[in-house]
Amino acid sequence: MTAETITAKASGTFELGDLPVHRIGFGAMRLTGSAAFHLGTPSERERSLAVLRKAVELGVNHIDTAAFYFSSLRSANELINTALSPYDDDLVIVTKVGPYRDYYGEWGTSARPDQLRGHVEENLRQLGRDHLDVVYLRRMRQDSIAEHFGALAELREAGLIRHLGISAVEPRHLTEALEIAPVVSVQNRYAVDRPDPVDDEVLRLCGEHGIAFVPFYAVAGEAGQQGATTTHDDAVLAVARAHGVSSAQVRIAWTLHQGPHVLAIPGTGNPDHLVENVAAGALRLTDEELALLDQGRAQAG
Repeated sequence: MTAETITAKASGTFELGDLPVHRIGFGAMRLTGSAAFHLGTPSERERSLAVLRKAVELGVNHIDTAAFYFSSLRSANELINTALSPYDDDLVIVTKVGPYRDYYGEWGTSARPDQLRGHVEENLRQLGRDHLDVVYLRRMRQDSIAEHFGALAELREAGLIRHLGISAVEPRHLTEALEIAPVVSVQNRYAVDRPDPVDDEVLRLCGEHGIAFVPFYAVAGEAGQQGATTTHDDAVLAVARAHGVSSAQVRIAWTLHQGPHVLAIPGTGNPDHLVENVAAGALRLTDEELALLDQGRAQAG
C-alpha cells in the first residue's frame, strides 16, 4: 500500500459531540502562506484550493480554522468556502474565537465576552454557513474563562454554534467550563518533544470525560507558527528509519497513540506533505518504539 492509497479512515474515528470525525484531520493555518499569519509570503491560491480538495478526497472530514488565519492576500476561511462549499454533510469545520487581528494583520487585545458574538458571526460570514459545528474559546491568559465561555454557551443556545470547545487551558479551566455547558474538545499545544505535566493532566482528564484532545503544533514542535520543525531528537529519527517514513509522520503517529480520544490536525500548503500526513494515520508504533519516544520526551524536559 502506498501513501497515495491511504485515507483518513485508517486513523479511526471519534465523535465531537454527535459529529463523527476521522482522527486525522487538517489544520488550515498554513494554507495562507509560507508561515502563519503575516510572517511569511502569501500562498499560491490555486495550490491551497487544491490541497483542501485533496484533503477531502483522502477522507479528511475535520478541518480546523479561524477567522484570524490570514496573510496579506489569503484568508483560510475564504479558501475553505471557495474550495469546499457546498459542504458535504459529514464535513466538520471547527473554528476558534478569542484572539483578534486588525485589518493590518497586527494582533489586537483579546475579545471581551460581549465581543465574541461578532467573532462568531465573522466566521459564519467567511465560511458561508448559518451555524458553526464547533467553536473553541481560545484562552488568552485569563485566570477564569467562565464569563467568556458563558457567552459562547448563550450563542450555542441561540443556534449559532452546535458544540463548544476550549483551548490553551489548564485542568481547572476544563472543570470551570463543564459547570456551564458541555465541552466536546480541548485544543492545547502538545508534542513529542515538548513535555508539560499540565497538558499531560488535561489529556488524561479529557479521556476520563470522553472529550476529544486535539493537539496543535504537534508536527511544528518548537518552530510553532513558522511551520514544521527540522529538528528531531534521536528517538524520532530512529523510529522514522525503522518504518521508512518521515519524522513528521512519526510525530503524528505518536500523537494518535496517546489515546483513542486524541485527534491530529496537521496543517500544510504542500499537496505531497498532505498525502504523507494522512498516511501517518495508518502507522502503528510498537510498545518498544513508544517507550523510546517517551524516554526522549522526558529527556527533552
